[in-house]
Amino acid sequence: MPWDACEVWTASYSPQGEVENPVKLAGGPEESAVEPQWGPDGALYFVSDRSGWWNLYRWNGLEVETVASIAGECAAEPWELGYTSYGFLDDGRIVAVVQEGPRHRLVVIEPDGTVRPVDLPYTSIKPYLAVRGTTVALIGSSPTAAPQVALVDLAGADVRVEVLARPEHAGLDRTRVSTPTELRVRVASGREVLALVYPPTDAAADWRAPVIVRAHPGPTASCQLRLDWQAQFFTSRGFAVVDVDYLGSTGYGRVFRESLYGRWGLDDVGDCAAVAVHLLSTGRAVPGQVFIRGASAGGYTALHAVAENGPFAAATAVSAIVDPDRWAQTVPRFQRAHAMRLGGGAGPVRAADVQRPVLLIHGTADEVAVVEDVRELAEELTSLGMVPEVLLLPDVGHYVATSDRAGAALEAELTHYRSVMGGAANNQQGSHRGNR
Repeated sequence: MPWDACEVWTASYSPQGEVENPVKLAGGPEESAVEPQWGPDGALYFVSDRSGWWNLYRWNGLEVETVASIAGECAAEPWELGYTSYGFLDDGRIVAVVQEGPRHRLVVIEPDGTVRPVDLPYTSIKPYLAVRGTTVALIGSSPTAAPQVALVDLAGADVRVEVLARPEHAGLDRTRVSTPTELRVRVASGREVLALVYPPTDAAADWRAPVIVRAHPGPTASCQLRLDWQAQFFTSRGFAVVDVDYLGSTGYGRVFRESLYGRWGLDDVGDCAAVAVHLLSTGRAVPGQVFIRGASAGGYTALHAVAENGPFAAATAVSAIVDPDRWAQTVPRFQRAHAMRLGGGAGPVRAADVQRPVLLIHGTADEVAVVEDVRELAEELTSLGMVPEVLLLPDVGHYVATSDRAGAALEAELTHYRSVMGGAANNQQGSHRGNR
Protein backbone atom coordinates (compact mmCIF):
# COMPACT_ATOMS: atom_id res chain seq x y z
CA MET A 1 0.00 0.00 0.00
CA PRO A 2 1.24 3.55 -0.64
CA TRP A 3 1.61 4.24 3.09
CA ASP A 4 3.87 1.16 3.38
CA ALA A 5 6.03 1.25 0.26
CA CYS A 6 5.87 3.87 -2.48
CA GLU A 7 8.58 5.19 -4.81
CA VAL A 8 9.32 8.50 -6.53
CA TRP A 9 11.18 8.41 -9.85
CA THR A 10 12.26 10.97 -12.43
CA ALA A 11 13.06 10.49 -16.08
CA SER A 12 13.40 12.56 -19.22
CA TYR A 13 11.62 12.18 -22.54
CA SER A 14 13.64 11.80 -25.71
CA PRO A 15 12.61 13.73 -28.85
CA GLN A 16 11.02 10.46 -29.96
CA GLY A 17 8.85 10.40 -26.81
CA GLU A 18 10.72 7.59 -25.09
CA VAL A 19 11.60 7.58 -21.38
CA GLU A 20 15.34 7.93 -20.80
CA ASN A 21 17.64 7.84 -17.78
CA PRO A 22 15.12 6.93 -15.08
CA VAL A 23 16.32 7.65 -11.54
CA LYS A 24 14.70 6.51 -8.32
CA LEU A 25 14.85 9.34 -5.81
CA ALA A 26 13.09 7.83 -2.82
CA GLY A 27 10.98 4.98 -1.57
CA GLY A 28 11.26 1.24 -1.28
CA PRO A 29 10.02 -1.65 0.84
CA GLU A 30 10.57 0.31 4.08
CA GLU A 31 9.81 3.83 2.86
CA SER A 32 6.65 5.59 1.73
CA ALA A 33 7.36 8.51 -0.62
CA VAL A 34 4.25 10.39 -1.76
CA GLU A 35 2.88 13.65 -3.19
CA PRO A 36 5.68 14.68 -5.60
CA GLN A 37 5.48 18.24 -6.99
CA TRP A 38 7.82 20.35 -9.07
CA GLY A 39 8.65 23.53 -7.16
CA PRO A 40 8.95 27.02 -8.65
CA ASP A 41 12.73 26.72 -8.12
CA GLY A 42 12.86 23.74 -10.52
CA ALA A 43 13.49 21.23 -7.73
CA LEU A 44 11.30 18.17 -7.20
CA TYR A 45 9.61 18.08 -3.79
CA PHE A 46 8.01 15.05 -2.15
CA VAL A 47 7.01 13.72 1.27
CA SER A 48 8.82 10.66 2.70
CA ASP A 49 8.64 8.80 6.01
CA ARG A 50 12.30 7.71 5.89
CA SER A 51 12.85 9.50 9.23
CA GLY A 52 9.87 7.78 10.82
CA TRP A 53 7.58 10.74 10.05
CA TRP A 54 6.22 11.90 6.68
CA ASN A 55 8.40 14.98 6.16
CA LEU A 56 9.14 17.20 3.18
CA TYR A 57 12.22 16.61 1.00
CA ARG A 58 13.67 18.23 -2.13
CA TRP A 59 15.71 16.85 -5.03
CA ASN A 60 17.81 19.60 -6.62
CA GLY A 61 18.94 17.50 -9.58
CA LEU A 62 21.98 16.15 -7.77
CA GLU A 63 20.90 15.02 -4.32
CA VAL A 64 17.93 14.72 -1.99
CA GLU A 65 17.88 17.08 0.99
CA THR A 66 15.57 17.63 3.92
CA VAL A 67 13.37 20.73 3.66
CA ALA A 68 12.29 20.67 7.31
CA SER A 69 12.41 18.14 10.13
CA ILE A 70 9.07 17.97 11.94
CA ALA A 71 7.90 15.48 14.57
CA GLY A 72 4.58 15.11 12.82
CA GLU A 73 2.99 13.83 9.62
CA CYS A 74 3.26 16.26 6.68
CA ALA A 75 1.01 14.00 4.57
CA ALA A 76 -2.24 12.16 5.12
CA GLU A 77 -2.48 8.38 4.85
CA PRO A 78 -2.97 8.08 1.06
CA TRP A 79 -6.26 6.19 0.81
CA GLU A 80 -7.19 8.40 -2.17
CA LEU A 81 -5.39 10.02 -5.08
CA GLY A 82 -4.91 13.75 -5.52
CA TYR A 83 -3.93 14.78 -2.00
CA THR A 84 -2.03 18.07 -1.72
CA SER A 85 -0.64 18.51 1.77
CA TYR A 86 1.77 21.33 0.93
CA GLY A 87 2.14 24.20 -1.55
CA PHE A 88 4.48 26.99 -2.64
CA LEU A 89 3.97 30.66 -1.77
CA ASP A 90 5.33 33.12 -4.34
CA ASP A 91 7.70 34.67 -1.78
CA GLY A 92 9.80 31.49 -1.53
CA ARG A 93 8.09 30.00 1.51
CA ILE A 94 6.26 26.66 1.67
CA VAL A 95 2.97 26.08 3.45
CA ALA A 96 2.07 22.61 4.77
CA VAL A 97 -0.48 20.73 6.87
CA VAL A 98 1.01 18.81 9.80
CA GLN A 99 -0.87 16.10 11.71
CA GLU A 100 0.09 15.41 15.33
CA GLY A 101 -2.22 12.74 16.75
CA PRO A 102 -5.81 13.85 16.16
CA ARG A 103 -4.84 17.49 15.63
CA HIS A 104 -3.88 19.27 12.40
CA ARG A 105 -2.09 22.59 12.11
CA LEU A 106 -0.91 24.77 9.26
CA VAL A 107 2.77 25.73 9.19
CA VAL A 108 4.95 27.94 7.03
CA ILE A 109 8.45 26.70 6.20
CA GLU A 110 10.96 29.52 5.63
CA PRO A 111 13.69 29.17 2.96
CA ASP A 112 16.21 28.38 5.73
CA GLY A 113 14.05 25.50 7.05
CA THR A 114 12.57 27.38 10.01
CA VAL A 115 9.04 26.14 10.74
CA ARG A 116 6.49 28.72 11.89
CA PRO A 117 2.97 27.71 12.99
CA VAL A 118 0.00 29.62 11.60
CA ASP A 119 -2.60 30.58 14.19
CA LEU A 120 -5.96 29.38 12.81
CA PRO A 121 -9.35 28.52 14.36
CA TYR A 122 -9.13 25.01 12.85
CA THR A 123 -7.95 21.76 14.43
CA SER A 124 -8.70 19.60 11.37
CA ILE A 125 -7.52 20.45 7.84
CA LYS A 126 -8.17 18.25 4.83
CA PRO A 127 -5.19 17.42 2.54
CA TYR A 128 -6.41 19.61 -0.30
CA LEU A 129 -4.41 22.83 -0.10
CA ALA A 130 -4.50 25.26 -3.02
CA VAL A 131 -2.07 28.18 -3.18
CA ARG A 132 -2.05 31.39 -5.17
CA GLY A 133 0.44 34.12 -4.40
CA THR A 134 0.60 34.28 -0.62
CA THR A 135 -2.95 33.05 -0.10
CA VAL A 136 -3.88 29.47 0.80
CA ALA A 137 -7.31 27.94 0.23
CA LEU A 138 -8.19 25.09 2.58
CA ILE A 139 -11.03 23.08 4.10
CA GLY A 140 -10.89 23.43 7.87
CA SER A 141 -13.04 22.54 10.85
CA SER A 142 -12.95 22.34 14.63
CA PRO A 143 -15.01 20.66 17.38
CA THR A 144 -17.46 23.58 17.20
CA ALA A 145 -17.34 24.42 13.48
CA ALA A 146 -18.39 22.24 10.56
CA PRO A 147 -15.95 21.96 7.61
CA GLN A 148 -15.70 25.23 5.69
CA VAL A 149 -13.76 26.55 2.73
CA ALA A 150 -11.52 29.43 3.76
CA LEU A 151 -8.81 31.68 2.33
CA VAL A 152 -5.81 32.29 4.57
CA ASP A 153 -3.77 35.39 3.69
CA LEU A 154 -0.15 34.90 4.73
CA ALA A 155 1.28 38.06 3.19
CA GLY A 156 1.78 40.06 6.36
CA ALA A 157 2.53 39.50 10.01
CA ASP A 158 -1.18 39.27 10.83
CA VAL A 159 -2.92 36.20 9.39
CA ARG A 160 -6.29 36.98 7.83
CA VAL A 161 -8.94 34.29 7.35
CA GLU A 162 -11.90 34.73 4.99
CA VAL A 163 -14.59 32.03 5.02
CA LEU A 164 -15.93 31.45 1.49
CA ALA A 165 -18.39 28.62 2.02
CA ARG A 166 -20.06 26.78 4.87
CA PRO A 167 -22.24 23.65 4.71
CA GLU A 168 -25.99 24.10 4.58
CA HIS A 169 -26.35 23.09 8.23
CA ALA A 170 -23.74 25.62 9.40
CA GLY A 171 -26.45 27.35 11.41
CA LEU A 172 -26.35 24.37 13.72
CA ASP A 173 -22.83 25.38 14.70
CA ARG A 174 -24.43 27.80 17.12
CA THR A 175 -26.32 25.04 18.94
CA ARG A 176 -24.96 23.50 22.10
CA VAL A 177 -22.45 20.82 21.23
CA SER A 178 -20.22 18.52 23.23
CA THR A 179 -16.56 19.44 22.84
CA PRO A 180 -13.96 16.70 23.39
CA THR A 181 -11.00 16.61 25.72
CA GLU A 182 -7.85 14.58 25.14
CA LEU A 183 -7.30 11.57 27.37
CA ARG A 184 -4.02 9.67 27.56
CA VAL A 185 -4.04 6.15 28.98
CA ARG A 186 -1.01 3.94 29.51
CA VAL A 187 -1.53 0.33 28.42
CA ALA A 188 0.14 -2.83 29.73
CA SER A 189 3.08 -2.66 27.29
CA GLY A 190 3.96 0.83 28.50
CA ARG A 191 2.65 2.55 25.40
CA GLU A 192 0.37 5.57 25.71
CA VAL A 193 -2.99 5.60 23.96
CA LEU A 194 -4.71 8.87 23.11
CA ALA A 195 -8.50 9.18 23.06
CA LEU A 196 -10.96 12.01 22.49
CA VAL A 197 -13.70 12.07 25.13
CA TYR A 198 -17.02 13.77 24.31
CA PRO A 199 -19.05 14.17 27.52
CA PRO A 200 -22.87 14.23 27.37
CA THR A 201 -24.10 17.59 26.08
CA ASP A 202 -24.36 20.18 28.88
CA ALA A 203 -22.87 17.70 31.36
CA ALA A 204 -21.49 18.92 34.68
CA ALA A 205 -17.77 18.79 35.33
CA ASP A 206 -18.19 15.59 37.37
CA TRP A 207 -20.35 13.83 34.76
CA ARG A 208 -21.00 10.10 34.85
CA ALA A 209 -22.75 8.43 31.91
CA PRO A 210 -23.13 5.45 29.59
CA VAL A 211 -20.13 5.39 27.26
CA ILE A 212 -19.75 4.48 23.58
CA VAL A 213 -16.14 3.69 22.62
CA ARG A 214 -15.54 4.10 18.88
CA ALA A 215 -12.85 2.24 16.94
CA HIS A 216 -12.10 4.15 13.74
CA PRO A 217 -11.88 2.41 10.34
CA GLY A 218 -8.77 1.82 8.32
CA PRO A 219 -7.21 0.96 10.72
CA THR A 220 -4.69 3.50 9.38
CA ALA A 221 -7.22 6.30 9.93
CA SER A 222 -7.23 8.34 13.14
CA CYS A 223 -9.46 10.32 15.46
CA GLN A 224 -10.46 13.66 13.99
CA LEU A 225 -10.64 16.76 16.18
CA ARG A 226 -13.57 18.28 14.33
CA LEU A 227 -17.32 18.68 14.63
CA ASP A 228 -18.79 15.19 14.50
CA TRP A 229 -22.57 15.08 14.19
CA GLN A 230 -22.69 11.34 14.84
CA ALA A 231 -21.00 11.91 18.19
CA GLN A 232 -23.41 14.78 18.89
CA PHE A 233 -26.36 12.49 18.12
CA PHE A 234 -25.40 10.34 21.10
CA THR A 235 -24.08 13.02 23.46
CA SER A 236 -27.35 14.94 23.09
CA ARG A 237 -29.11 11.77 24.29
CA GLY A 238 -27.09 11.35 27.47
CA PHE A 239 -24.15 9.23 26.27
CA ALA A 240 -20.45 9.99 26.37
CA VAL A 241 -18.58 9.14 23.15
CA VAL A 242 -14.90 8.19 23.16
CA ASP A 243 -12.74 7.94 20.03
CA VAL A 244 -9.57 5.87 20.45
CA ASP A 245 -6.39 6.27 18.41
CA TYR A 246 -5.40 2.64 18.86
CA LEU A 247 -2.16 1.08 17.63
CA GLY A 248 -1.99 1.36 13.84
CA SER A 249 -3.43 4.88 13.63
CA THR A 250 -1.89 7.61 11.51
CA GLY A 251 -0.48 10.68 13.24
CA TYR A 252 2.10 8.94 15.43
CA GLY A 253 4.80 7.94 12.96
CA ARG A 254 5.58 4.94 10.78
CA VAL A 255 6.54 2.54 13.61
CA PHE A 256 3.24 3.09 15.42
CA ARG A 257 1.31 2.72 12.15
CA GLU A 258 3.01 -0.57 11.22
CA SER A 259 2.96 -2.13 14.68
CA LEU A 260 -0.59 -3.44 14.22
CA TYR A 261 0.45 -5.67 11.32
CA GLY A 262 0.02 -9.25 12.47
CA ARG A 263 -1.62 -8.01 15.69
CA TRP A 264 -4.99 -6.91 14.31
CA GLY A 265 -7.86 -7.86 16.59
CA LEU A 266 -5.45 -7.99 19.55
CA ASP A 267 -3.69 -4.70 20.27
CA ASP A 268 -6.46 -2.53 18.85
CA VAL A 269 -8.96 -4.34 21.07
CA GLY A 270 -6.60 -4.04 24.02
CA ASP A 271 -6.21 -0.29 23.53
CA CYS A 272 -9.98 0.29 23.32
CA ALA A 273 -10.52 -1.89 26.40
CA ALA A 274 -7.82 -0.04 28.35
CA VAL A 275 -9.54 3.28 27.71
CA ALA A 276 -12.89 1.80 28.76
CA VAL A 277 -11.41 0.35 31.96
CA HIS A 278 -9.85 3.72 32.78
CA LEU A 279 -13.21 5.47 32.43
CA LEU A 280 -14.82 2.86 34.66
CA SER A 281 -12.09 3.08 37.31
CA THR A 282 -12.30 6.88 37.42
CA GLY A 283 -16.08 6.81 37.80
CA ARG A 284 -16.87 8.42 34.44
CA ALA A 285 -18.51 5.34 32.90
CA VAL A 286 -21.49 3.51 34.32
CA PRO A 287 -20.71 -0.20 34.91
CA GLY A 288 -22.68 -2.41 32.53
CA GLN A 289 -23.28 0.54 30.20
CA VAL A 290 -20.02 0.71 28.27
CA PHE A 291 -20.36 -0.14 24.58
CA ILE A 292 -18.02 -0.42 21.60
CA ARG A 293 -18.76 0.33 17.98
CA GLY A 294 -16.78 0.47 14.78
CA ALA A 295 -17.14 0.53 11.02
CA SER A 296 -15.23 -1.61 8.49
CA ALA A 297 -11.91 -2.50 10.18
CA GLY A 298 -13.30 -0.84 13.31
CA GLY A 299 -16.24 -3.24 13.13
CA TYR A 300 -13.79 -6.14 13.26
CA THR A 301 -12.24 -4.56 16.35
CA ALA A 302 -15.66 -4.12 17.98
CA LEU A 303 -16.69 -7.73 17.35
CA HIS A 304 -13.44 -9.11 18.77
CA ALA A 305 -13.85 -6.82 21.79
CA VAL A 306 -17.06 -8.67 22.79
CA ALA A 307 -15.55 -12.05 21.95
CA GLU A 308 -13.65 -11.89 25.22
CA ASN A 309 -14.51 -11.13 28.83
CA GLY A 310 -13.86 -7.39 28.82
CA PRO A 311 -15.49 -4.13 29.89
CA PHE A 312 -18.00 -3.90 27.03
CA ALA A 313 -21.69 -4.68 27.49
CA ALA A 314 -22.51 -4.78 23.76
CA ALA A 315 -21.11 -3.99 20.33
CA THR A 316 -22.27 -2.37 17.10
CA ALA A 317 -20.44 -3.43 13.94
CA VAL A 318 -21.12 -1.41 10.77
CA SER A 319 -19.91 -2.74 7.40
CA ALA A 320 -17.74 -5.06 9.46
CA ILE A 321 -14.89 -7.25 8.30
CA VAL A 322 -15.51 -10.68 9.86
CA ASP A 323 -12.81 -12.97 8.50
CA PRO A 324 -9.49 -11.32 7.49
CA ASP A 325 -8.44 -14.25 5.29
CA ARG A 326 -11.71 -14.28 3.37
CA TRP A 327 -11.65 -10.48 3.20
CA ALA A 328 -8.21 -10.62 1.58
CA GLN A 329 -9.77 -12.67 -1.24
CA THR A 330 -12.94 -10.60 -1.78
CA VAL A 331 -11.70 -7.06 -1.11
CA PRO A 332 -11.00 -4.82 -4.15
CA ARG A 333 -7.51 -5.50 -5.53
CA PHE A 334 -6.16 -2.14 -4.33
CA GLN A 335 -6.65 -3.20 -0.69
CA ARG A 336 -5.52 -6.82 -0.85
CA ALA A 337 -1.92 -6.13 0.19
CA HIS A 338 -3.22 -4.22 3.20
CA ALA A 339 -5.56 -7.05 4.12
CA MET A 340 -2.73 -9.57 3.94
CA ARG A 341 -0.37 -7.50 6.10
CA LEU A 342 -3.02 -6.91 8.75
CA GLY A 343 -3.92 -10.59 9.11
CA GLY A 344 -2.38 -13.16 11.39
CA GLY A 345 -3.56 -11.69 14.67
CA ALA A 346 -6.88 -12.64 16.22
CA GLY A 347 -8.16 -14.40 13.12
CA PRO A 348 -11.85 -14.58 12.16
CA VAL A 349 -14.65 -13.56 14.50
CA ARG A 350 -16.04 -16.84 15.83
CA ALA A 351 -19.69 -16.92 16.83
CA ALA A 352 -18.94 -19.31 19.68
CA ASP A 353 -16.62 -16.72 21.28
CA VAL A 354 -19.07 -13.80 21.24
CA GLN A 355 -20.16 -13.07 24.81
CA ARG A 356 -22.22 -9.88 24.52
CA PRO A 357 -25.19 -8.62 22.45
CA VAL A 358 -24.29 -7.55 18.94
CA LEU A 359 -25.91 -5.24 16.38
CA LEU A 360 -24.81 -5.86 12.79
CA ILE A 361 -25.47 -3.05 10.27
CA HIS A 362 -24.47 -3.75 6.68
CA GLY A 363 -25.24 -2.57 3.16
CA THR A 364 -26.27 -5.27 0.73
CA ALA A 365 -24.23 -3.60 -2.05
CA ASP A 366 -21.00 -3.51 0.00
CA GLU A 367 -18.08 -4.44 -2.29
CA VAL A 368 -15.35 -3.94 0.32
CA ALA A 369 -16.67 -6.21 3.07
CA VAL A 370 -19.25 -8.50 1.46
CA VAL A 371 -22.59 -8.93 3.23
CA GLU A 372 -22.44 -12.74 3.00
CA ASP A 373 -19.87 -12.87 5.82
CA VAL A 374 -22.16 -10.92 8.14
CA ARG A 375 -25.17 -13.02 7.21
CA GLU A 376 -23.19 -16.17 8.00
CA LEU A 377 -22.06 -14.79 11.37
CA ALA A 378 -25.65 -13.83 12.23
CA GLU A 379 -26.89 -17.33 11.38
CA GLU A 380 -24.19 -18.95 13.51
CA LEU A 381 -24.94 -16.67 16.46
CA THR A 382 -28.64 -17.44 16.15
CA SER A 383 -27.99 -21.18 16.12
CA LEU A 384 -26.06 -20.76 19.37
CA GLY A 385 -28.88 -18.82 21.02
CA MET A 386 -27.02 -15.45 20.84
CA VAL A 387 -29.55 -13.90 18.46
CA PRO A 388 -28.00 -10.70 17.09
CA GLU A 389 -29.85 -7.63 15.92
CA VAL A 390 -29.33 -7.23 12.18
CA LEU A 391 -30.07 -4.22 9.98
CA LEU A 392 -29.43 -4.87 6.29
CA LEU A 393 -29.62 -1.76 4.11
CA PRO A 394 -30.71 -2.49 0.52
CA ASP A 395 -28.51 -1.02 -2.22
CA VAL A 396 -26.17 0.64 0.31
CA GLY A 397 -22.43 0.19 -0.16
CA HIS A 398 -19.55 0.15 2.29
CA TYR A 399 -19.93 3.72 3.55
CA VAL A 400 -23.16 3.66 5.54
CA ALA A 401 -22.43 6.98 7.28
CA THR A 402 -22.61 8.89 3.98
CA SER A 403 -25.63 7.01 2.59
CA ASP A 404 -29.26 8.06 2.70
CA ARG A 405 -29.80 5.39 5.38
CA ALA A 406 -27.35 6.89 7.86
CA GLY A 407 -30.19 8.19 10.06
CA ALA A 408 -31.87 4.79 10.24
CA ALA A 409 -28.54 3.21 11.20
CA LEU A 410 -28.02 5.69 14.04
CA GLU A 411 -31.54 5.15 15.38
CA ALA A 412 -31.00 1.36 15.32
CA GLU A 413 -27.74 1.80 17.20
CA LEU A 414 -29.38 3.99 19.84
CA THR A 415 -32.20 1.46 20.29
CA HIS A 416 -29.63 -1.32 20.65
CA TYR A 417 -27.83 0.40 23.51
CA ARG A 418 -31.03 1.39 25.28
CA SER A 419 -32.29 -2.17 24.99
CA VAL A 420 -29.15 -3.52 26.65
CA MET A 421 -29.35 -0.85 29.37
CA GLY A 422 -33.02 -1.66 29.96
CA GLY A 423 -32.29 -5.37 30.17
CA ALA A 424 -29.52 -4.76 32.69
CA ALA A 425 -31.84 -2.61 34.80
CA ASN A 426 -34.56 -5.26 34.73
CA ASN A 427 -32.06 -7.96 35.75
CA GLN A 428 -30.87 -5.76 38.59
CA GLN A 429 -34.43 -5.19 39.83
CA GLY A 430 -35.12 -8.92 39.67
CA SER A 431 -31.97 -9.62 41.68
CA HIS A 432 -33.04 -7.09 44.34
CA ARG A 433 -36.52 -8.65 44.57
CA GLY A 434 -34.98 -12.11 44.92
CA ASN A 435 -32.77 -10.92 47.80
CA ARG A 436 -35.65 -9.56 49.83
